[in-house]
Amino acid sequence: MQFSTREDIDAPIDAVFAMVSDARRFERSAIRRGADVARTRGEGAPTIGSTWRVRFPMRGKHRNLEVVVIDCEPPNAMTFSGVSQGIDGRLTLDLIALSPHRTRMALVVNMAPKSIAARLFLQSLKLAKTTLTKRYKLRIAEFARTLERRYRDSA
Repeated sequence: MQFSTREDIDAPIDAVFAMVSDARRFERSAIRRGADVARTRGEGAPTIGSTWRVRFPMRGKHRNLEVVVIDCEPPNAMTFSGVSQGIDGRLTLDLIALSPHRTRMALVVNMAPKSIAARLFLQSLKLAKTTLTKRYKLRIAEFARTLERRYRDSA
């Protein structure tokens, strides 16, 4: 199952990459939403091999997620791989400089089942794919506007 979207951001590519690779900010955000986050390898900005162990509530159960940075090409791209109870996931972030002060951010999330239970779970998500895709695109658009505000406020 795949979700993808792209957003144009009024900020230079270097600034956007610095903001999207601010691991500590994302860790704090996940903790505020009820997740337990532990960085198990690497410090500072994510590099290839940086890993996190995340435990979060979903559908009444606690889920465990192992996240690894598998590709990092500043300031153009980052790819994360995640494994959680039978589902393998991959998040790919690509940044393209449209001009010196404008950047296109493309995000693709792929999920693949590795067990029958995971296959059933993803099948149930496919039934709601239109709604989930709409929500995904809205959240990424909101995130892009947040990045623009953060850049404007820091300039």
